Amino acid sequence: MSTKVHEVIKLLSAAFRKRYNDYKGLYLFGAYLDGQEHEDEDIEIVALFDKQDKNKRESIWPIVGKIETELEVCIDLYPYTEEDFKNDEDLYDEVIKEGVFYNPLGISKRM
Repeated sequence: MSTKVHEVIKLLSAAFRKRYNDYKGLYLFGAYLDGQEHEDEDIEIVALFDKQDKNKRESIWPIVGKIETELEVCIDLYPYTEEDFKNDEDLYDEVIKEGVFYNPLGISKRM
C-alpha cells in the first residue's frame, strides 16, 4: 500500500474514532488497491457508522479536508450506516467484491 494511503487510513480512523463513538471502520476501494501512487485519482473510501445524520455529515468534511491538505491528496469519502451502504447496491457490490476493510484502529486483516 502506498505511504499516503496508509497515512490517510490511519488519520481518518484516529479522527473518526476520537469524534464518533459509533464509528465501525472503513473500506478502501478503487484505483489505490494496487498499492501504487495515482496522481490523477482520488482515494476512495467508505466509512461506516451506526448512525448517520446531517450534523455528522457536516462535521466529517472538515476532518477530510484537513487530511487532504496535510497530505496533498484527494479523498472521495462515502459516509454510510451499514444499512444505507447495503442499499446502495452498485457501490456495495463493488466495494465488497474488491475493497479492503480496516477496523476502527485502521488495521486490515490483509496487512
